[in-house]
Amino acid sequence: MAASAAAATSLSYHLLAPKPKPRTPCRLSLLSRKPTRPASAISASAASASDFLAPVPSLKSRLAAGDTLYGLFLLSFSPTLAEIAALAGYDYVVVDMEHGPGGITEALACLRALDAARTPAVLRLPEACPVWAKKALDLGPAGLMLPAVESPAAAAEAISYCRYPPRGVRGAAYPIVRASAYGLDDSYVSRCEDDTLIMCQVETAAGIAEVDAIAAVEGVDVVQMGPLDLSASMGYLWDPGNRKVRATLREAEKKVLEARKKKDAAPETNAAYLGGFAMPNDPPEQLKLRGYNMVAGAVDIGLFRKAALENVKRFKEASMEIGEEDGEEEEKEDGYWSE
Repeated sequence: MAASAAAATSLSYHLLAPKPKPRTPCRLSLLSRKPTRPASAISASAASASDFLAPVPSLKSRLAAGDTLYGLFLLSFSPTLAEIAALAGYDYVVVDMEHGPGGITEALACLRALDAARTPAVLRLPEACPVWAKKALDLGPAGLMLPAVESPAAAAEAISYCRYPPRGVRGAAYPIVRASAYGLDDSYVSRCEDDTLIMCQVETAAGIAEVDAIAAVEGVDVVQMGPLDLSASMGYLWDPGNRKVRATLREAEKKVLEARKKKDAAPETNAAYLGGFAMPNDPPEQLKLRGYNMVAGAVDIGLFRKAALENVKRFKEASMEIGEEDGEEEEKEDGYWSE
């Protein structure tokens, strides 16, 4: 179990593993001989290569180790932005098929970019249903996020979509799908359920009322709070920072976190980790301080929008003083054209 938890949850586990290289005859030539590098430089390079080829720790193993994970939501479905997010250092990236314009095909390109940059990808489904779960899991993401879970029964049903029979209803095509390295990874079926992080979104007043029971459902790894949809369900669509919404959210947070604390005394029971979205009235640093285990602190579209607006504003507000330097530039330009 420990070994599987530490295994990678993406294709990088299988495709980036060190492979033996064929031996080639050694040819000596004074003309082609290169200077010998110091042993310290060689060992440093070897260590760096070893780190790159080592399996990527699973999200589950990092949560179990006590890490607080910081993530980004990818709505653009841009593989380039996915790659930049990974290289920037986000612990995970959520490819959002619920509100983003892309589907399975577009998500696959983003997963490939994230795998290459050794960053776990979580796919958010458009709805919690067996068809979407099956297609998403066959791509081989590190985790799955299922929206609008409102009861323990709904959570248990969602988990069944992610498991093969007899424990669930997931369709079996493991010999040919990307998740198993197209059948090259013989260990996939035995470890996929232990490795894949399942996140259930609780984002309505009805769901919040049963959040502790949802968090206790076996197989639910993370309860993901949804403050914006929660505010809408409470009648405060245009006021997500309303004090009643904040009070309801805080109460739900406490229930999930208290259940996690009690798990040590009853290890056989399930107690989900707490995940959440940062909001303008509730920044990611505050979520971290309140004990959240996974914090989605930004959205790629939002980051670009902010940067674009600030860039245009700087240009529009810039004032140019016409003086002696401008005249000199004109003289130089005239001289250039007269030559």
